[in-house]
Amino acid sequence: MFKLPRTERLYDVVDCSLWTPFSRCHTPGRIYTSDSYICFASKEDGICTVIIPLKEVVSVEKMEDTSLLPNPIIISIRQQMAFQFIELKDRESLVNGLLQRLQQVNMSTLCPRNLVFGKEGFGNMNIMVNEDTESRSEKEKLPTNAEALMSSFHQTSSGNPDSELTREQIKERLWMDHFAEYGRTVCMFRTEKIRKLVAMGIPESLRGELWLIFSDAVTDLATHPDYYSRLVDESMGKSCMVTEEIERDLHRSLPEHPAFQNETGIAALRRVLTAYAYRNPKIGYCQSMNILTSVLLLYAKEEEAFWLLVAVCERMLPDYFNHRVLGAQVDQSVFEELVHERLPELAEHITDLSTLASISLSWFLTLFISIMPLQSAVNVVDCFFFDGIQAIFQIGLAVLDATAVELCSSKDDAQALMILSRFLEHVRNEESPLPHTGNLHSLLNNEQELYPVTDIADLIRDSYEKFGNSSVEQIEHLRCKHRIRVLQSHEETTKQNVLRVVAPDVSFLHEDLEDLFDMFKREHFISCYWEGISSLIDRHDPRRAYAEQYKIDSGQFTSLFKLCSPWPWGSHTEALAERMFRLMDENQDSLIEFKSFAWCLDIIYHGEMNEKIKLLYRLHIPPALTESDHDCQSPLKGPLLSTTRPLKLSKPNSGEKDYQKQLKQMLKDLAKDKDKSTDKELPKMTQKEFIQFCKTLYSLFHEDPDENDLFQAIATVTTLLLQIGEVGQRSSSISSGSASDEFVDSENGACSSDQDCVFSEATSTAIHPLPETDWVVSLEHILASLLTEQSLVNFFEKPLEMKPKLESAKMNPYSLKTNGTIQQSPMLY
Repeated sequence: MFKLPRTERLYDVVDCSLWTPFSRCHTPGRIYTSDSYICFASKEDGICTVIIPLKEVVSVEKMEDTSLLPNPIIISIRQQMAFQFIELKDRESLVNGLLQRLQQVNMSTLCPRNLVFGKEGFGNMNIMVNEDTESRSEKEKLPTNAEALMSSFHQTSSGNPDSELTREQIKERLWMDHFAEYGRTVCMFRTEKIRKLVAMGIPESLRGELWLIFSDAVTDLATHPDYYSRLVDESMGKSCMVTEEIERDLHRSLPEHPAFQNETGIAALRRVLTAYAYRNPKIGYCQSMNILTSVLLLYAKEEEAFWLLVAVCERMLPDYFNHRVLGAQVDQSVFEELVHERLPELAEHITDLSTLASISLSWFLTLFISIMPLQSAVNVVDCFFFDGIQAIFQIGLAVLDATAVELCSSKDDAQALMILSRFLEHVRNEESPLPHTGNLHSLLNNEQELYPVTDIADLIRDSYEKFGNSSVEQIEHLRCKHRIRVLQSHEETTKQNVLRVVAPDVSFLHEDLEDLFDMFKREHFISCYWEGISSLIDRHDPRRAYAEQYKIDSGQFTSLFKLCSPWPWGSHTEALAERMFRLMDENQDSLIEFKSFAWCLDIIYHGEMNEKIKLLYRLHIPPALTESDHDCQSPLKGPLLSTTRPLKLSKPNSGEKDYQKQLKQMLKDLAKDKDKSTDKELPKMTQKEFIQFCKTLYSLFHEDPDENDLFQAIATVTTLLLQIGEVGQRSSSISSGSASDEFVDSENGACSSDQDCVFSEATSTAIHPLPETDWVVSLEHILASLLTEQSLVNFFEKPLEMKPKLESAKMNPYSLKTNGTIQQSPMLY
């Protein structure tokens, strides 16, 4: 309603009456108080509005209560003005709150906050610093323009200068009379009369001043002395992607105006855009900001133009200037609904209004500057600074209304675009002292027949008369409604693009992958917004590729891993989840995206046995396994670690089974496969790492229907692998040549001992002998040993279903977090 900063907190809304000297009576309305403002709005729309920054307030006093002036207070401001409010029901509470906040504002004014600009001023982008800038003395300041560019590059029309000047003088005199009666500062009485003056067009000499007042940028300017100059000193000379984008667009900003045909205007534009990108890296720089800033520089001093840009980007057009232009898309959706409501015949003819919305996008992003002659567009900007986005909506509707007949006869989108473009190019400002710019459409198309001209004053008047009855509350209500739809559309688009990228690399059903992504995103939002764990820009950056936009940290991954994993990891779940996270966090930023999350689950659910064992193997060697994990106590102490057990084991109903011959052939095959393999070999596993690996395997089999068989099988495999490691340890001191000499094929029976003969093949290829204390086994040894036990093969190749896990999560999506712990779901197949 009052276009205040979005950070303002509302404290009081109280019915009252304000003395309005221009009407010589008390006007009923409501007073609104916030952190830094006192505002008043009349109950009847358009009668009177007042905005009083607390920094302008000198005193807040209670007056004597009388029958004529019940419960009055007087608010005095610096410009020797006073506002009298009466009929305040809870006067004591209101005054005490105002005095308390007034004291806080005065303290912050006396002791201004020290603004520190860090090295990350442009966000997380690589910044290159110009050496000349670094060597510049701290006392040396970059010069900035102390005057508006229009004062140095003023153009006049080639018509009768006296008559043009007279029209400007008439406007100026009307404004001076208005100032005398209603005030000239940000605290002025804002009435329907001032709206009519704005619609006529603000005089050139007053335009910059009134833009500052209407947007309240004048308050930011006054409360931040030297802020802009310090930003310029900090930001200039640094090079990154943002500054490169700015440089590309500098000479595309009003190239027809002489102010931007020389270095003076270009340098000022560069400084303002770079300083703003440094101030607000979340926005940085977006196309169309250069066009808007160019016009601001024409009518305001450089520092004033900077604060006007801040007001537009951060208050008046929120979320317009970012990667997704979300705010603009919301307003396009609102505009479609307004067209349906206000221009039903046009809406009936043009069934797909999204075309009109896409055409009108530039109207909203550049406030008609890029598609109207400059001398006409500045009048639109006048209305925007006074009425906000509502002015752009109603002028857009007026444009469609003026071209409705032609649009209804158009055959396709291209023709509709041509009709609108030609109309807007012929909107003139006959009263402007600026020269008329050439008509681009006529020049390109060589039109012999003149197109009818529309006066900007008539267009704006029609917009207020026909479409100006929408209140600020109605527009904001529509914005809220359509914002939800636009956000849902954006999220659905992001989701489908992520799934399109991830789906080819995994074997999940499409609906399961969708549910998994929803879980991933939900965990992201719960932790970011409810728990406030870390910066949102690190976790959700719309500027990244779709598959990298949402990220989760180790704690969030652990929550999801426990919920989704089909294996009962038992007490080792958190440790294994942390190792899994370290394995996927390749760039070591402590965050992973959905693609990595889906990859690890896909191996567990749909991978072949060798892929699952390889993943488990990698979880038990560095970098996934750390030194702190090595120190864990293992339950595998005692007889299981003894390698004196025979390689002939009794199995139920099958008698005695001899594994020596099988292992001989297995190790020979492994040696052959190793020669053929082109994959990068994984590091070998030490005994401590192997103990952790065995512990994990034991936990996987807990409560399995075939638990006894699996425990028997893993005991056998563990014993074999321990002997492999010890044989390799003993033979590591022997050179590869002598080891080869000692190895004799088992078919010839010429080995010094059966065990040595079995394992010498595995060590004969060693190039560098290992120290005597090194005990190692390889992935190939482990995989081949596991393949000898059918019960283990059956376990790892058993089909697993994720859908029950996902259904359980849907039924109770927040059951994961209970007193800071995470519940383990039962094992599902």
